[in-house]
Amino acid sequence: MYRIERSVYDEAFVRSQLLKRKENSTTLRQRLAQQFRCSSEKAKAAVFSFLPILTWLPSYPVKQYLFSDVVSGLSTGVVQLPQGLAYAMLAAVPPVYGLYSSFYPVLLYTFFGTSRHISIGTFAVISLMIGGVAVREAPDDMFYFLPANGSNASAVLDVAARDTRRVQVAVVLTTLVGIIQFVLGLLRFGFVAIYLTEPLVRGFTTAAAVHVVVSQLKYLLGVKTPRFSGPLSAIYSIKAVLTDITSTNVTTLILGLSCLVFLYVIKDLNERFKKKLPVPIPGEIIVVIVSTGVSYGMSLSGDYKVDVVGEIPTGLLPPAVPDFSLLPRLVTDSFAVAIVGFSMGISLAKTFALKYSYSVDGNQELIALGLCNFFSSFFQTFAITCSMSRSLVQESTGGKTQIAGLLSSLVVLLVVVAIGFVFQPLPQTALAAIIMVNLLGMFKQFRDIPLLWRTSRIELAIWLVAFVASVLLGLDYGLLVALAFAILTVIYRTQSPKSGVLGHVPGTGLYCDVGDYEEAAEYEGIKIFHSNSSIYFANSDLYVNALKEKTGVNPERLQSARKAIQKQKKKANGSHNSPRKICAKVSLSSPPSVTHEVLSINHVAEEQTNGQLGDRHSESDLEEAVFLEPLSTVHSIILDWTAANFIDSVGAKAIKQVIKEYAAVDVQVVLAGCSRSLLSELDALQFFTGIMTPEMVFPTVHDAVLRCQHSNPHLSATATNKTT
Repeated sequence: MYRIERSVYDEAFVRSQLLKRKENSTTLRQRLAQQFRCSSEKAKAAVFSFLPILTWLPSYPVKQYLFSDVVSGLSTGVVQLPQGLAYAMLAAVPPVYGLYSSFYPVLLYTFFGTSRHISIGTFAVISLMIGGVAVREAPDDMFYFLPANGSNASAVLDVAARDTRRVQVAVVLTTLVGIIQFVLGLLRFGFVAIYLTEPLVRGFTTAAAVHVVVSQLKYLLGVKTPRFSGPLSAIYSIKAVLTDITSTNVTTLILGLSCLVFLYVIKDLNERFKKKLPVPIPGEIIVVIVSTGVSYGMSLSGDYKVDVVGEIPTGLLPPAVPDFSLLPRLVTDSFAVAIVGFSMGISLAKTFALKYSYSVDGNQELIALGLCNFFSSFFQTFAITCSMSRSLVQESTGGKTQIAGLLSSLVVLLVVVAIGFVFQPLPQTALAAIIMVNLLGMFKQFRDIPLLWRTSRIELAIWLVAFVASVLLGLDYGLLVALAFAILTVIYRTQSPKSGVLGHVPGTGLYCDVGDYEEAAEYEGIKIFHSNSSIYFANSDLYVNALKEKTGVNPERLQSARKAIQKQKKKANGSHNSPRKICAKVSLSSPPSVTHEVLSINHVAEEQTNGQLGDRHSESDLEEAVFLEPLSTVHSIILDWTAANFIDSVGAKAIKQVIKEYAAVDVQVVLAGCSRSLLSELDALQFFTGIMTPEMVFPTVHDAVLRCQHSNPHLSATATNKTT
């Protein structure tokens, strides 16, 4: 049992007797000096925060973790190799740049990242976004030239010049993405990911999967179609493929479908027997090795016109400064890639951190991704983030730390510096099959639709808008539209909050909505209005309207009724010879109207005898008086602000105005449940002036109820000042 006996508190009593605000004696100069003061502890914490590897590497349990990390690193590297080659096609750059992007960033993340399980490197969604920008800035049309040996010859596409330009665009974009992520991390903007709500991300990535599949159809079929970017690019791509489908390369199609079926079966087996298999079957590397061997042995490129990867330079490229003249045209795209890449990484990192009971720092993850992208871009890489499929491989094969990621990058390095030339005959249709099968997990996100339909229609709307907008408008504009729509849903929710009238549950201190619970009963003459929203410029008018509607007490209607009664009274006083008296009745439960009934004196006396009139008069008084029923049976309204987090000047003015309106018709309005921060805002807004005083604010709803009952004892004879 919890029992307390005290007097009723109001805000004036709380301020004068219970609470005394602390005085801040430190000056601004002292606070700044404290903030920027350097000590050995601060320096050590800063170093450990910037280089998280120092927190776990010195105590790395070699005997327990090393073998698991080695197995996990080799398994992840085997998957990372074909994905790096494949996702370079999405980024519209030669395949070898996918290998570069699978080495440098992974190596750097080992030192700066806070997650122990995610696999950094190329990712389909980010690669596709980069490819869209590269194609937009370096379209095929820019690189056609006429051969010098004949004026009638058709124009020829300079593939080498086009690819060089697209690599420049991708590298500059990656540099800018790295700068943005690094600066946002330093400014502690890791919270920006919260605006990318899960339904938005899932709808967006599903749309990205559609774009990826559409972009790979031409490689699967072996048709030659241009690559489109911008709004309706997916529709244009499908139209181009269907228009040119008669020129399908049958050999390419058969090889691609064979790879698709094989990879699907392998993934299904890995999923079914993941608890029994010590290491997942490396389907991607099997496809790469077998298809490369078949292509080389049967000379598919020369005899059957099958498109292959082509030249893969051996060794790493020397560092080079990006072409920063392209920066102004890539700012908007770089923000989109930076935010999407970070949201993908942090969401998966938090999932693994929750599963294995450790923490990740969103701000440090931004810094880590920024450094990975920025420094790697000088070595000709494109933007990276974590991959869901590789991260699951790294985790499921026993990976304990980022040592596994380090080893996976060394596997890629081995291929780049030693045996990259082996993969030159690799058919592009095999890479397309790898990309498509790896997107199966994203297409399973369509299952979200029936679930969201049952749980949250607003989140379903966000999912659908993100998906449709991203499919039709492209990933960049689609993301902006989805973000804008998600913000609009927040505004809609605050403008349309749930509101109602509360009643007391007997025997408890609980107050619940009388419309939802049978046990909740209203106090006579008191209305307790509750709304689960703050009050600010966007919803202040809606709050006031809901207050008048839910309580059934409209001051404008009461004022109109009072004026009508006064007018009728004047007429009655002017008719001295009339044997009849006037009784005005006001109906508040129905639409605003004033009903005037002319009653005989005997009728009035009869009603008086039956107790229907509040005051008894002598017979002589009855001859002269005008009998008026009370305008409203409600004498007090309590505004429950327990759920209110803030109020602005517009909201404060609206509340003060409505309090004045109710006061004009003898209905007092008091506040209850205000937090101390909300009261501080009210003080700053000079709310407690005029008729508004701290005595009208109560810490709990029950305090307010007791005070309202005590101020009207003739209507609530059972009022008590004890709270149990």
